[in-house]
Amino acid sequence: MKYNLIVAGGGLSGVAAAVSAAREGLSVLLVEKSGCLGGAIANNLVYPFMPYWTKTDKATNNRKYLSQGIFKEMKQRHDSYVSDCKDHEFNSEYFKIVLDDMTIEAGVDVLFHGIVYDVKTQGRNITEVDITAKGQKITVQADFFIDATGDGELFYLAGCDYQLGRDSDGLCQPMTTCFRMSGVALDLFTEERPRLQELYKEKQAKGEIKNPRENILVFFGVGEDVLHFNTTRVVKLDPTNPFDVSRAEVLARRQIHEMVSFLKENSKAFDESALISIAIDIGVRESRKLKGVHILTADELINCTRFEDSIALGNYDIDIHNPAGTGTSHRYFKDGEYYTIPYRCLLPKEFDNLLVVGRCLSATHEAQASVRIMPICCCLGEAAGTAVATAYKTNTNAHAVDIKTLQQKLKENGAAL
Repeated sequence: MKYNLIVAGGGLSGVAAAVSAAREGLSVLLVEKSGCLGGAIANNLVYPFMPYWTKTDKATNNRKYLSQGIFKEMKQRHDSYVSDCKDHEFNSEYFKIVLDDMTIEAGVDVLFHGIVYDVKTQGRNITEVDITAKGQKITVQADFFIDATGDGELFYLAGCDYQLGRDSDGLCQPMTTCFRMSGVALDLFTEERPRLQELYKEKQAKGEIKNPRENILVFFGVGEDVLHFNTTRVVKLDPTNPFDVSRAEVLARRQIHEMVSFLKENSKAFDESALISIAIDIGVRESRKLKGVHILTADELINCTRFEDSIALGNYDIDIHNPAGTGTSHRYFKDGEYYTIPYRCLLPKEFDNLLVVGRCLSATHEAQASVRIMPICCCLGEAAGTAVATAYKTNTNAHAVDIKTLQQKLKENGAAL
C-alpha cells in the first residue's frame, strides 16, 4: 500500500495538512490514534481558542485575523452548525463532524485507532511506516510524511534531533486534564469568584489543596449553566514517558475531585452542579520539539521578525506555566504587533521528505509557549500540506520547494502570511 503523503496525527494541524494536500490531487492517508478527529479539541477537551487576532483600532475594536485559510474555513463550517458563536468559542462535538466532512470531501483516507510505531528510512528519505490498529500490523509506503502527532513521535522514531523541555533542567510545561461541570449558577459564581480564588489560595497554603496551580482557571461559553475548567496541574513528569503519563492521568483526576469538592463545599453557585465531563487524555502543552533547520526563538517573536519564508502568523503571548510548580509567566504583545513563523521550522535536518507541524515544531521552550495554540498549529499544517503538494508536483523535495510558489498558493487559499 502506497500513498503520496502519510500524515501522523489527526488534530487540527494534521487535518489541515491532509486536506490541503488532498485538495491538490495527492493521495493522502491520515492516521489518528483515537476514534475521531480534532486532537486537543476532541481528546484533551481543550477550550477555547486562544486569541488568533490583533486589534488594529481600539476605538472600533477592528481586528486583523492572523490565522485564516483552512482554519477560517473550519471555524465557519462549525459556526453554520452552532449559532451565535464568538471567535474564540466552539462546540467540541460539532467540530468532530466538521473535520469528518472536510476529510471526506477532500478524499483523504482516514485510519482511526492507528499508531505509527516503526519507521523505515533510506538515506535522507523515510520510505515506510508500520502502524498498529486493532491488533493488526499495517505497513504503508509514501513519497512524503508529515508529523502532526504533537509529541513528535514520527520524527523521534526516524531518529531526528530534538529537545525535551527547557534548557535548564529538561522540564516541560505542566500537563492538565480539563473538565466541565453543569448546573452551575453562572451569575452567582461570577459574584463569588473573587472570594473563591482567595479561599483556594488559603487552603493551598495550608496544604489542604494539593494542586500546585496558583488559581482557579475557568472559561464560559460552553452552555447556559456549564463551566469549563483548565485548572489541574501535574508537574515534573515526562510527557513522553508512558509510565509518567499514566501517573499524570491519575494525579490530574484526583485534582479534579479535589476541585469539585472544594467548589461544592464553599460556593452556593454549585449547589445543584454535577461533574459531567473529564477529558479522555491529559493535555500536554510541551514535549519533544524538533531541532530543525531553524529553531524559532523568543527574541524573534518579541522583535516581530518578518521572515522571508513566512508561512504563518501569530501574536499569542509567551505563556509559560511553571514546569516546577506554581505560577504562570506572560509576555504579551501590543495591539497591532505580530510575528511570523518561517517554513524552515517545519524542516528536520535529517530528511528531505518529512515535515513537522503543530506544537512539536522547531522552537525553543519559550517560543513554543506562544506558537503552540490550536489556530497557529492549524496554519502550520496547511503550510506543510501545501508544501508537500508543491514539491510533489515539481518533482523536488521539502527542502528544495520554491518558497515564493508555496507562499503564493497559500495566499490564493486565503492563508495569512
